[in-house]
Amino acid sequence: MRKQFAVLGVACLTLALMAALGSAQMDKAARPSPAAKASCALDDGKTITVDYSSPRAKGRKIFGGLVPYGEVWRAGANEATTFVTTTDLMVGASHVPAGSYTIFAIPNKDKWTLIISKKTGEWGTAYPGADSDLVRVDMKVSVIPTAVENFAIAFGKAPKGCPLIMEWETTRASVDISKM
Repeated sequence: MRKQFAVLGVACLTLALMAALGSAQMDKAARPSPAAKASCALDDGKTITVDYSSPRAKGRKIFGGLVPYGEVWRAGANEATTFVTTTDLMVGASHVPAGSYTIFAIPNKDKWTLIISKKTGEWGTAYPGADSDLVRVDMKVSVIPTAVENFAIAFGKAPKGCPLIMEWETTRASVDISKM
């Protein structure tokens, strides 16, 4: 009798575990801030990739509201936003060696700061602190005429690289990125 209860218990535990794992995978796909990716292919086959989660404005005041001015922001939602480059770059006027990084931003009304952190693997808002910064780079900010509902990171085209562009609400922040 004990053996039957043990087998039944193991079977129930296995089913519960399988249901939890399946639910977690479905939850990730159905998140309110779904996963997104931006990529830039450089002329020599080298790449830059940013993986992030794209939150929605949903009628909220974003910059200076949900995302306060002057504070470190994770530049997305859910897991930390990753920045991976397969070649050495110049981001603004700062050297960024090939590698994997986490990016954050400090938004302000007229100027943003992009933070490229050496520490990776953070969840969400866990900014590891300035001692983990590889570089801090000024970003240009402009107002865009039409509101953007979904936070977006993209790469533009330039003769020597691809500028990184972040847009949400009526704000565009950008920084030049070029190959060394």
